Amino acid sequence: MVEMSIESIRVSMMNYQRVVILREKGAERYLPIWIGPAEADAIAIKLQGVAVPRPLTHDLLDSVITALGALVSSIIVCDLHNDTFYAKLILDVNGKQIEIDSRPSDAMALAVRAKAPIYAAESVLDKAGIVIDRETGKAKPASAGKISKEELERLSAFREFIDSLNLEDLDKGE
Repeated sequence: MVEMSIESIRVSMMNYQRVVILREKGAERYLPIWIGPAEADAIAIKLQGVAVPRPLTHDLLDSVITALGALVSSIIVCDLHNDTFYAKLILDVNGKQIEIDSRPSDAMALAVRAKAPIYAAESVLDKAGIVIDRETGKAKPASAGKISKEELERLSAFREFIDSLNLEDLDKGE
């Protein structure tokens, strides 16, 4: 597992889809994941410290987990299959680890509330990870030969979407 952090949330100007950009801690590899507008807002609100008058769904889930004596120990973006990302919530319940299936967007919205680390499986980064070419400023696959031509072809729609995003400021070394 590779620890990631939320770099930013972007909007494609072509189709107004949201994408959260995860960045590998201590490295220059990124993982873009499409998310819905409600989940994008839920993540952004918490990251920006915006106070809301009533709990949002992810606030409620965090409160319920805490009230039941559990702790969100981490979330893992664990798989990418047929252009769909999969994630797991890892809960600590009385010293026992419990894995719960989740959409990555919901898992990330909960992770920012619980201040839990975000991880990605190396296999997911091999399939969908990108790096920014320093010469062109364009995104390119980070996998460089680790996945088959067929897999790259299946992910071509994903690459076209990423190419439509303005990623020029990602690799500024902040």
